[in-house]
Amino acid sequence: MKLPLIETTRLDKWLWAARFFKTRTLATNAIELGRVLQNEQRVKPAHTVRSGDILEIHHGEQVWTVTVLLVSETRGPAPLAQAMYEETEASRNARATEAEKRRYFHEPAAAIHGRPTKRDRRRLDSGWG
Repeated sequence: MKLPLIETTRLDKWLWAARFFKTRTLATNAIELGRVLQNEQRVKPAHTVRSGDILEIHHGEQVWTVTVLLVSETRGPAPLAQAMYEETEASRNARATEAEKRRYFHEPAAAIHGRPTKRDRRRLDSGWG
């Protein structure tokens, strides 16, 4: 399957087509909250994306810095979506470092949902999480 390629498209459509977000609405919200920077500047969801643009995408705890290679408005299979961009080497190394840190350190409060109980508070204070 080949994706129909064009010269420019909306940023939110491109993020959705490149599979950074499950829906365009999620992509639009992330852009509006400033979690997506295009060429180191905040932009609006309707801003155009061209081949060669550099995007910094903050999604959860992960941060990607990618260079746009192909522009498409159509969401296709994952291998084709991954061909639409190239992640920078610095971004790859930073994500690997963060993954390694998460592997060895678990935030004690992450296991608690809602308000901690008295028992949870004692465990947090003692450092046993």
